[in-house]
Amino acid sequence: MAIWNLGSINADMIYRVPHLPGPGETLAATSYARFLGGKGANMSVAAARAAAHVRHIGAVGPDGGWAVERLMEYGVDTRHIRSVEVATGHAIVAVEPGGENQIVIYPGANRAIPEALIQAALSEAGAGDTLLIQNETNAQVLAARLGRDLGLRVAYAAAPFDAGAVRAVLPFLDFLILNAVEAGQLEAATGLAPGVLPVRDVIVTLGARGARHFETVSGETREYPAIPVTPVDTTGAGDTLTGYVLAGLDRGLPMAQAIAQAMRAAAIMVTRHGTADVIPDLKDVQAGPPV
Repeated sequence: MAIWNLGSINADMIYRVPHLPGPGETLAATSYARFLGGKGANMSVAAARAAAHVRHIGAVGPDGGWAVERLMEYGVDTRHIRSVEVATGHAIVAVEPGGENQIVIYPGANRAIPEALIQAALSEAGAGDTLLIQNETNAQVLAARLGRDLGLRVAYAAAPFDAGAVRAVLPFLDFLILNAVEAGQLEAATGLAPGVLPVRDVIVTLGARGARHFETVSGETREYPAIPVTPVDTTGAGDTLTGYVLAGLDRGLPMAQAIAQAMRAAAIMVTRHGTADVIPDLKDVQAGPPV
């Protein structure tokens, strides 16, 4: 089977600065690095490194060939990524020595994915495959509806969070993952707690407290405590967990085993600096997180 990910692709441009700039201030950065990022790319890489067959649906600008090549290097099928006449999505991140940051995000090509591309890609999907979407692209409702009609497992990672975007795809979902703050915001918007949402499986991530899985048909709830590690960078941990959970399910693991494996992957991820480029692969996860 396969995971089809309608997902964002970003260039994360990291500038180290002596302090965060104030209004009108110009600063010289002390260093610069460019990483592959975007929640979609992160999740595709995580699922591929968890041994799933991942087919990414997305777009980059004329300047984005390097990102597609890097996804290919990490084992992602990139045949459904198109180059469009809009600049590749990117994030400009200023980081001061204490770790505080300022971020400016430009969605770019991520919001210009041709609907015909999505339809053509999903026409190749088979019943039992998984469709993953997030809130960093256009055409989320179109894709979710197509996925439901094709008999795919439709999963939504509700970030960056927007209650309206979640409500629009909610009728088509089998799987929803969001953090505790987002779960509270969604409950305020819908009046529905995670355990009674019209979605079969809901995972709420709880940061240092782990994660909670709601199986809404049976009404069962299970807690997954966080694995104790010393974090250095939590960026991409949720994306890693999402990719690993879906890859585990795609490979036939029971939900509890898929989540437990994903928790180990996320624990390793927070001990590393970076995003898609440092997501752990399956052999690292099976060896266990650092202690």
